Amino acid sequence: MRDTGEVSGPVRRLYDDLRAGRVDRRTFVQRATALGVGVSVAGLMARHGAAQDASPSPATDDLFVSNGHRAEVGTENQERGAGGDLRIIQWQAPTLLSPHVSTGYKDYDAAQIVLEPLMHYLPDAVLYANLIQEVPSLENGLLSEDGTGVTLVLQEGLLWNDGEPVTAEDIKFTVEWVQDPENASTNKTTYDIIESVEVVDELTAQVTFRKPNPFWFEPFVTYVTGALYPKHVLEVEGAHDQFVVNPVGTGPYKVESFTPNDQIIFVPNEHYREPNKPYFSRVQLKGGGDGAAAARAIMQTGEYDFAWGPQIEPDVYESMVGPDALGDIVPLQPVSFERLFINFSDPHTEVDGQISEMNTPNPVLSDPAVREAIALAVDRQLITDRFYGLGSLPGQNVVNGDPSVFSQNTSWTYDPEAAAQVLEDAGWTLNSDNIREKDGVELKLVFCSPVNSRRQKTQATIKANLEAVGFGITLEQVDSAIFFDASPGNEQSFNKAPWDLMLYISPQSSTRPISYMEQWYAGPNGENIAQKSNGWGGSNNSRWRSDEYDAALEAAQTEMDPDALIDLFIEMNDLVINENVLVPLAVSAGGHMAAHTLRLENLLGSPFSGAYWNIANWNLADG
Repeated sequence: MRDTGEVSGPVRRLYDDLRAGRVDRRTFVQRATALGVGVSVAGLMARHGAAQDASPSPATDDLFVSNGHRAEVGTENQERGAGGDLRIIQWQAPTLLSPHVSTGYKDYDAAQIVLEPLMHYLPDAVLYANLIQEVPSLENGLLSEDGTGVTLVLQEGLLWNDGEPVTAEDIKFTVEWVQDPENASTNKTTYDIIESVEVVDELTAQVTFRKPNPFWFEPFVTYVTGALYPKHVLEVEGAHDQFVVNPVGTGPYKVESFTPNDQIIFVPNEHYREPNKPYFSRVQLKGGGDGAAAARAIMQTGEYDFAWGPQIEPDVYESMVGPDALGDIVPLQPVSFERLFINFSDPHTEVDGQISEMNTPNPVLSDPAVREAIALAVDRQLITDRFYGLGSLPGQNVVNGDPSVFSQNTSWTYDPEAAAQVLEDAGWTLNSDNIREKDGVELKLVFCSPVNSRRQKTQATIKANLEAVGFGITLEQVDSAIFFDASPGNEQSFNKAPWDLMLYISPQSSTRPISYMEQWYAGPNGENIAQKSNGWGGSNNSRWRSDEYDAALEAAQTEMDPDALIDLFIEMNDLVINENVLVPLAVSAGGHMAAHTLRLENLLGSPFSGAYWNIANWNLADG
């Protein structure tokens, strides 16, 4: 068995040393990060726990351990709707609110204000029973010993926001809705391991898997894969068209009005299961603008109370902090990474009415030497330090956040001379325009990114890096509301991959993220590759195919031995990295931003849970 260690004990002792003055802040941060604490979280702990701060900080304590509970500080005597307006600026504007057909995290996050999963991840990644009575386990008898079944028991008295009761029929319906190819769900692969759902009684559903399933929880947890859908609403033909803009859910708020790509107004769900929640009378979620403007609206002008992932450069952040700042970062452990996406199909040739057709190789990027040269030519350290900072790290792997599955078999190097030599050795030689070519094909690529100042600076750096070794790079930018919009008629969506290279983050979904790893899984006959034939519902956007990778993922789906499962995750990681399926640029630290008027403790979340997962408990700070 691997010894992955117990982090919480050593970190707690280290924190006690900090508070007693036995170590200084710098030493604390260095040692805490060595113990696996994210840099941004360690920094926050250091600020709260220094010896001159005589009283413990509840926010800091919540960062250590969840104790199986979500934070709900100061909610005991509050009244539903008594808190006035909550103003959120989400610079990537939401387009739709149906997470099982979404592809963008801007939509997943906004939808979770209304739609909920059966379980959440707490800040320490422990599963939390949200709509069910308890998390299934071997000990409570709700999880089968062979991993082929799980029993889900709903809480009593749950109501949808239209007043209808929530029943086990809704669990069965959600599974079958996602599995139905006609609905083009982006979560279909995650749900396809479910063989059947039997409704035992009004509150109890018995789920049977096709094979032993160590990831039995993935269809029922998180804002990406876990949303519960109402049978009584969506069983009506055509109802989903309205549901995407006004979903019926169990969450603390419901939609009053929604203008896609602009603004959503939420009001309290009068049927929410906790009568004194939510606290705010109205939530205004305004989309658009850019990350820097969103940060200023928190830190300097006070126009908004919460800013969704501003993604600003370190120097921009530093220019805003100080004694007069009206807010600060809500920290998250650095797990998700900015990637340079590589398209293995040809976005410049139309086949059967679509570009980037999965059987039409990219004439440039299908060459392994070209991908190797790109990985060598991009200066990840410069990009990380200059544009991400705040505790971010240069990208090395696609699985992060858990030392036990972080591969030690990979490495990265910035070496433009080696990149040029790799191309030269592969027959890509410089022409009169100083662009390399081979067999009449030039090293010309179109590189697109969502509009964001940090990404545009990253784009410009990568363009300069690649042109220095003989590429010709054309830059394009698309508004994020369009880039991450999965609507069928949107031809500039990242899942349709109309460019050679792209720049974006795809957040990791758990510490054992099997659904996250499916974004490189092709499946039989390429069924998981986003294509016209599956309504662009496949999660493999890169169009990469590897029989070896597919076999490892399929083995992981049924591997019940923890050590063997870790080995399979490392194997999958290594295949993606060593084949240069993408270039991981920066593992991004720093999270959202909030005004000092909001209670920080209740805003904190797991990197796997989404921005608004605990919005039912958001309230005002004391004083």
